[in-house]
Formats: sequence, C-alpha cells, structure tokens
Amino acid sequence: MENQYFKTTDSLLEICTQYPETIKIFASNGFKQLEDEKKRALFGKSLSLEMALKMKKLNVYTFSALLVEGIELNRKQIDGDLNQNKKEQKSDAIQVQGLLPCPVRVPLVEGIEAFISTYEKDHKNEIVYDLKAASMGLDWLIDDVINQDNTDKLADIFISAGFDLFFDENLMGKFKKQNVFADSTGFEHLNKDFDNDEICLKDPQGHYSMIGVVPAVFLVNKQELGDRPIPKTWADIFKPEFKRSVSLPISDFDLFNSMLLHIYKAYGEEGVKGLGTCLLESMHPSQMVKSHTKKKERPAITIMPYFFTKMVKQGGPMIAVWPEDGAIISPIFMLTKKDRLEKTQPVIDFFASEHVGEILSHQGLFPSIHPNVDNRLPKENKFMWLGWDYINNNNIGEMIRKCDTIFNKAIQDESFRNLGPLTYTSQNN
Repeated sequence: MENQYFKTTDSLLEICTQYPETIKIFASNGFKQLEDEKKRALFGKSLSLEMALKMKKLNVYTFSALLVEGIELNRKQIDGDLNQNKKEQKSDAIQVQGLLPCPVRVPLVEGIEAFISTYEKDHKNEIVYDLKAASMGLDWLIDDVINQDNTDKLADIFISAGFDLFFDENLMGKFKKQNVFADSTGFEHLNKDFDNDEICLKDPQGHYSMIGVVPAVFLVNKQELGDRPIPKTWADIFKPEFKRSVSLPISDFDLFNSMLLHIYKAYGEEGVKGLGTCLLESMHPSQMVKSHTKKKERPAITIMPYFFTKMVKQGGPMIAVWPEDGAIISPIFMLTKKDRLEKTQPVIDFFASEHVGEILSHQGLFPSIHPNVDNRLPKENKFMWLGWDYINNNNIGEMIRKCDTIFNKAIQDESFRNLGPLTYTSQNN
C-alpha cells in the first residue's frame, strides 16, 4: 500500500519514532513489545514493517490502512487519542470515554463539541471526553481501568461496539455484576426495526443502553462467482463450493467477534468451522469493495459492514446482498454509571437523541435504535440478534475465545491440505 507517511520497507522503529501514535495500533495487533522503549529499539530496528506483518500473517494492505488512519486522524487532531478538551478539569467533571465508528467520527465529534458549548453555558460543570479511534484497540482501557478493578476510574459514560468488552467477565462484565451501570435513555420502545416480534434489543435487566448497530452483509463478485448461486443466507456461505472463496472482516474485531458468536449460536461448532474453511483472506473494508480489481485470489464473497457497500461502483461486478436470515449485528453500546445519573442525564440524552441517531443511521448507515429515526431500510431486511437470554446465560468472553480457537484450527486444517497459505491472524492470540 502506497502512502505519504511510510514505506513497507521502513523498520518498525522508524515508523514508531516518526509516528508515535502508531505504537498503540501495533500493540493492539500483536506487537506488545513495541510499547517498551528498550524492546522497541532492539526489536523494531531489525524488522521492516513488511517482514513483521508476514511473520504475523497479517495482511500488509489491511494493517497499513490502520496505521495510515491513525496517523491521519492524529494529524487532524481528531485522532486515536481523541481528547480535545485541553482545559483544566474540574474534580466533578463528567467523563466520557469510548471508541467511535470511523465513518461517523467527524460529524459525531462536531455534534459533541456543539453540545458541550451549549451545556457548559447553562451548567456549572464541564464535560471531558476521550473518544479513541476503533483501530487503537482496547489495551488502553484494559491496562488503565479494568485491570485496576476500580469503579472510580471508570468513565461516567462509555460508548463502543461489540460484545467482548461489555460482557467478558474479566472486563466490563465484572462491573456489570457489581450493578454499576443503569440504562437511563428512557425509551419505552426502541425503533420498530429492533423492537418487534422477531427481535428486541432493549436490555430487560436495565443495565445496558444502545444507540445503534453495525450490520454485516455480503458483497458478491458476480464475475468471480461464475455459475455458483448467489448466497442468500449465512448457511450458504459454508457450502463446499465457497471453500477458500470468502473475505472476512477479521481486522474489525468487534464485528468479527459478533459474527463468531451469532454463527456459533445458529450453527454450532460446524458453522464456525465452515467460516474458517471458506476464508480466502482478511481485508480492510475499503480494500474489499475493490477486490474485483485484484490480479489473483479474488474473493467471490466479502462480508463487511453495510456502510462500505455504498462505496461500490454502480454497474460493476459487485452487488450487495442483505442475508435473508438477517444481517448479523454488532451493537453500539452505551454504559452509564448508576451513581452519576443525576449529573450525566443531559449528556445521556444527547447521545440517545434523534439527532445522534440520524448521524449514525443516515451518515454511517449504522441503523439507530431511536424510535423516531427512519433507518431507510426495506421492510424485508431483517437482523440476526443473539438475544438477551442467550447473552445472560452464557459467558460471552469465554465463548468468543472458544469460537476463535475453533475458527483458527479450521484454517490450519485447511492449510495443511496443501491448498496454499492463508492470510489470517487471530485477534485473541
């Protein structure tokens, strides 16, 4: 991948020295030793980026795109360490933390800034936010907050997508068991897309709030598909004719972990194995929409966030397919501390507002749960959802690790059949 910041032949040390914001991205993707200055000097000096990624079996294009994203966001001061509140913080300031979806980061930040400007004119308190890029991973939160096991260090409001952080009993799940969080959005009913006979996203125990979802759909290359039928359901993906024909969004950890969980619930271990067997390679979504231009190893099917299907060139060989059994969703959760609701309710109301819902839905194609937002989806478009009973009756963190092991073993078994190397790395190793 060509870019203006680095070459793939540059050493890890050179990249980290010139762009310190990339250290967290490296660390979150298996290069923990780069966080230590001495190890970075020793290890990073001797390895080029290309060599290091090949050792980890990471896709060069995908990872380079993550690095470029982190660098550019930092250069624009809307970065992976997105904290624009430079003023001296009051002791009782409202703390907001989390990860923002990339396609809606800029309009959401603009909305937050406008809200803060009005809020602080009307209140004696202030709002301090630290909203990092999704590509920066969760190590910062795990190291600084969760491992300290200190609820006082938790932000008053936390926003992010996915299941592993919020339900893993070693992570946020342990705070949930302590009854730390409470849903204070005040919705009696959610958007009709998510509150009906087939699906209900509202937490019956009243701990978790949601503001939207990230749906996973199929992008089909009709030329590469040949005479094979267009897949219409998730089960179709596992058919023998699609072996080593599918690109998966493995670098999008939140969405991919959600896929593993949903596939396991619906199809058991055989479904997760099927997902591993069909894998051709992992791609960044921006690469997926152009996969038909690759000279070799073109996937017939790519699974990606719905947002990126709108980048597909009209009239080309790529067509988007919404699964008939439902787009698997990665919920965008909002956790709010129960003992701070008196202070934080206006901020909660902002994030749960119709305005934010429309930013998510209309600009990011992340359907909103707000009852008044028109998500502009055809009535036949369904969603696949784990369900709260399933979530509350299982250790989600352990299930993700189990599914990842099954998936990884299926890939290794397929590779041992002399079908050539597979481009994959596990985020949970």
